[in-house]
Amino acid sequence: MGNEIKERGDNQLLVSLACIVIVIAGMRAASSIIVPFLLSVFIAVMCAGPFSWMRRKRVPAVLAVAVIISVIIGAMIGVGAYIGASVSDFMLQMPVYQKRIQELLITLVIWLRSYGISVSESVFLQYLDPGSVMQVVANILSGLGSVLTYAFLILFIVVFILIEASSFAEKLMTAHGSSGTSVEAIDRIFHIIEKYLALKTWISLFTGIVVMLWLMVLGVKYSVLWGLVTFLLNYIPNIGPLIAAIPPILLSLVDSGPVSAGMVILGYIIIKTITADILEPYFMGRGLSLSMLVVFLSLIFWGWVLGPVGMLLSVPLTMILKIVCESFESTTWIAILLGSDLPPPQSSDGSVDSTGADAA
Repeated sequence: MGNEIKERGDNQLLVSLACIVIVIAGMRAASSIIVPFLLSVFIAVMCAGPFSWMRRKRVPAVLAVAVIISVIIGAMIGVGAYIGASVSDFMLQMPVYQKRIQELLITLVIWLRSYGISVSESVFLQYLDPGSVMQVVANILSGLGSVLTYAFLILFIVVFILIEASSFAEKLMTAHGSSGTSVEAIDRIFHIIEKYLALKTWISLFTGIVVMLWLMVLGVKYSVLWGLVTFLLNYIPNIGPLIAAIPPILLSLVDSGPVSAGMVILGYIIIKTITADILEPYFMGRGLSLSMLVVFLSLIFWGWVLGPVGMLLSVPLTMILKIVCESFESTTWIAILLGSDLPPPQSSDGSVDSTGADAA
């Protein structure tokens, strides 16, 4: 009997793993469809706050959606024209900058050899080439640009999501009858996700603007473009800001020398300290954080499944998974493994000790 139960459990595990593999393979095959849909959902969630505020002010749903979509289109037209030209010019100049960076690396190898440090030039250029990071940034921008060809499709999906959102709660109540437990749980999950995405977006926008202004003061080329890259990659904690900082540092080193590059580095360190170490923990709470290993693995996984844009969405997607797992007792252990902090200690009666809990 025991062997039969064990065999049945093993079969269920194999079936579950097979289902996961099939789902992941399907997502990768359908990434061209999934990515625009995910972007639409993220935009709709971030617009849900202004939409709800206008609805509370008795603004008709159609008019509220029209205002939000007009603002989005205006921002896309205003910023997109300049950013598009900057991206195109940067992509054309990239081989020139990579060649200059290789020349600097060769100079560094010669300098090391003058002090008796034997370094293989080919190995040094192959494994320690910072220009490869510039290529990663270029791939992300080109991937984002290819997705934006579906801009009108994304906007249409956003419109329908916002319009349906006003009646979604009533539909859930009708579907689940008089018991509103499931509805309350879904509503709580949605509000936590909305709070996380809204705060992360505002902090990332602030970071990108400050970086752009600092680079403008230092005279670094494509400062608006690097501000956009910082805004996008700031969704990836620690790893994203590091990747976003490397291209402007290299450009300032090539164009203006080590002093300018040092000033760029100093600016990035100060800005990251203020935003990541002060503002985010204060406004978001330490509970809304992921472990560094999870961040790195999610970056690789979602980048492989959904492409370059998946790298930008990797941490928000994993964060949403963590929030959902926290909301159900049976999956709390998954949220604990994904998080960066230990759960608050419990007293002898099983209740949570509030003195050890962080603000969520």
